[in-house]
Amino acid sequence: MNYIENLKLGVDAAGKAGGFVEGTMSYTGDVADPTKGKYNLEYYMKLARELVDMGSHSLAIKDMAGLLTPRASKLLVSALREEFPNTPIHVHTHDTAGSGVASMLAAAEAGADVVDGAMDAMSGMTSQPSIGAIAANLKGTDLDTGLDMAQLAPLNTYWENVRAMYAPFESGQLSGSSDVYQHEIPGGQYTNLLFQSKQLGLTEKWPEIKRKYAEANIVLGDIPKVTPSSKVVGDLAQFMVAQNLDAKDILDKAETLAFPDSVVNFLRGDIGIPPGGFPEPLRSKVLKGRGLEPVEGRPGKFIKEYDFEKERESLEAAYGKIDEKDLLSYALYPDVFKEWKEYQIVYGDVDVLPTNLFLNPMNVGQEGEFVLGKGMSRVIKLVAIQDVDESGSRDVLFEVNGETNYVSVTDTSVALEGAVREKAGAPGTVGSPMPGVVVGVLVKPGDKIKEGDTVATLSAMKMETSVPATSSGVVKRVLVNVGDKVDGDDMLIEIE
Repeated sequence: MNYIENLKLGVDAAGKAGGFVEGTMSYTGDVADPTKGKYNLEYYMKLARELVDMGSHSLAIKDMAGLLTPRASKLLVSALREEFPNTPIHVHTHDTAGSGVASMLAAAEAGADVVDGAMDAMSGMTSQPSIGAIAANLKGTDLDTGLDMAQLAPLNTYWENVRAMYAPFESGQLSGSSDVYQHEIPGGQYTNLLFQSKQLGLTEKWPEIKRKYAEANIVLGDIPKVTPSSKVVGDLAQFMVAQNLDAKDILDKAETLAFPDSVVNFLRGDIGIPPGGFPEPLRSKVLKGRGLEPVEGRPGKFIKEYDFEKERESLEAAYGKIDEKDLLSYALYPDVFKEWKEYQIVYGDVDVLPTNLFLNPMNVGQEGEFVLGKGMSRVIKLVAIQDVDESGSRDVLFEVNGETNYVSVTDTSVALEGAVREKAGAPGTVGSPMPGVVVGVLVKPGDKIKEGDTVATLSAMKMETSVPATSSGVVKRVLVNVGDKVDGDDMLIEIE
């Protein structure tokens, strides 16, 4: 969020370690349009001065949403070049609107030392603009890159083949989207949101999600949107669509709405202070409704010292030998790390699987070679998949180097016919605010609870939401378990 206090610790640490420090400005708004509000040219020049004074060796403009037009590129880079003639300038953008190549050419001509691009096969849309197009347009000029187009061709062919292998994970986006100038969704988040919308059952509401993203951004104070601040805006946008809320509803019901945790954490101050401060009275209402105190200043100041050795011992007791990368992974992303280790316990070392067979199930009759090590390989052929039995398992028959084998596996995709959850709505019932998976149940029958207490936690892709009690009383029934999939308004808890 361009919050200098958050950046200073990293700048100082990297500098003391002898590293090259690139001070990065998250770009939003439009410096060439004076009606865009607080993100004008002077805002970025002031930020650049602070980054250079702090000890940055170079300056980067991180245009995460592709909002940097050719005119804005020329204006901003020219001003930076004039004030910092000896500081390298690096410009990064996304090609969501289709103008990325033009913007990078304008940045280069205005004095940028580095502009980012992507191999043609991986470029365009929410990725970076084409390296080939940038190089071809600069050929024969003072800014000639020196790249040999004939040498780029085989590299591009390689990446075309790689991309084809990962085709099942394509977002479905088929063209650029110039409405990015209105909604300002970052390139890295655009395809994620599109995918998450499908998971939430909101595919037909994708245009509305984009509109609500722009609305949610204003509700939150018009902030720079990069991980994790972009997630805050995206989570709120999807929440608004799922609950059919507008900006007025958000403010009017701020004390009682089951906001995504990322939104509550942002308003509390857990990721720093946004430009211009927090939106009021939204912040005060949300914190008051949850009995939370705001974090004032750099949130890292309030984090307890982390005992790496203690955590290493705990991890090794659970998973065996832990290296430095494992330890840091757990410190940064404890839940994701545990999920991965548990996955390894079940499936073993999946590195031996060919990429195409890891990503796509084998078809009956298909054969593949699995290299287990130097001089060690197995040819495996899928022979048959039997019908599911009453326990939900299937026998899978296959040949390993010509010898028949079979294994029984649980088919988690088999749905229970006729299973319909009760719906919330009556007094004392607590319903799911949106489709998702139950990741936490915090109460049991007989517990005394107060209105607003968190009774369960839901996860919908990367969005986690705490569900509050709708009334005070005693828990009569708990209708879900951890791991259950629920739809919007499915009853989770009943309170007497």
